[in-house]
Amino acid sequence: MFTRSSPSAAPSRSRSSLSRRAGRLATVALAATACVTAVSGSANAIVNGQEATQRYPFMATLPQTAKFPTGDGDTIDVRAQCGASLITSRWLVTAAHCVNPEALDGIVRIGSNDRESGGTVRHIKRTVTHPAYDVESNPSRNDIALVELDRPVKEKPIRIAKSVGEPGTPTRLLGFGTVLDTDYLPDAVFPDKLKQLDTRIGAVNECSPGRADKTRICTISKTPGAMACFGDSGGPQIQRGRDGRWELVGATSGDGDTDPTCGTGPGMYTNVPAYSKWIDKTIHSHR
Repeated sequence: MFTRSSPSAAPSRSRSSLSRRAGRLATVALAATACVTAVSGSANAIVNGQEATQRYPFMATLPQTAKFPTGDGDTIDVRAQCGASLITSRWLVTAAHCVNPEALDGIVRIGSNDRESGGTVRHIKRTVTHPAYDVESNPSRNDIALVELDRPVKEKPIRIAKSVGEPGTPTRLLGFGTVLDTDYLPDAVFPDKLKQLDTRIGAVNECSPGRADKTRICTISKTPGAMACFGDSGGPQIQRGRDGRWELVGATSGDGDTDPTCGTGPGMYTNVPAYSKWIDKTIHSHR
C-alpha cells in the first residue's frame, strides 16, 4: 500500500523511496505505516486519475486498521485499505505487503465502486504469502499473496493474462488510494468512489535501474502527474485480451523510480502472470 520507511520517521517528511516504504509494511508498524484516517475525497484519485467509468466486479478491497505512531509516544487508530483482484469465486490476488494478519480487519468487499458500501462482503479464511517474498529488498521481491474467502461470491472473477503485453500496451489501474500526492501519510486523503487511470506497459529502462524485470512491470501513466499511491497497493493492473475482455496483468506494489512522490514517476507492479503456476498450485492445495 505504498508505505513510509519507519514509525520513528512518521513526524518527519522522509524522502526515502516509496517501494522501500512498501517493502517494510510487514515489519514496521504493520499497516499503520500504510494507512491514515480515511476521509471523503475529490473526483481525482490514484493521484490525478478519474472516477471509474464502469463496474469492475473483480475489484476487491481489504480494509485495514492499525496503530499509527504520532512521534510523541502516543498512537492513533488509522484505517485504510489495500486492493485485490478476484480470480476465482473464493480466491483473490493482492500484494504480499497487504496481508499482515495484525493489520487486516478480517473482511473483504468485492465488486463495489464504493469504498465502504455495496458489493459482497466476506470474511477472510486464510492468506498465503509467496514463500520467496523478500520484505527487505529494495524494491520488494515476490510481492504477491493470495486471500481465500470463507464462502464463494457471485461476482465474476477476472482471468489472469497468459502474459503481460509488450511495452506500449494500454493498461488500466484501479484503486481507492489517496487523491493527494504526498509522502507523509497523515496528509493522505482517500476517495469514496473507485478510481481508474489509463496507463501503458513501460520498457524496463523506463524505470530506475533494478526496479523492473520479468516479475515486476514498469508502468507509465498516460496522464502527466498521475499514478497509484498510498492505499492502492495490491489492486489490479488490467489489459484487454484478444476477445476485448479485461484480464489481469499486475498487482500494485510500489514505485518505479526513486522520487518519493507518486505522480512524478512510473509505477511498479508485480507481474501476476509470472506467478500463475504458484497461484494454481496454491489454490489446488487448499481445495
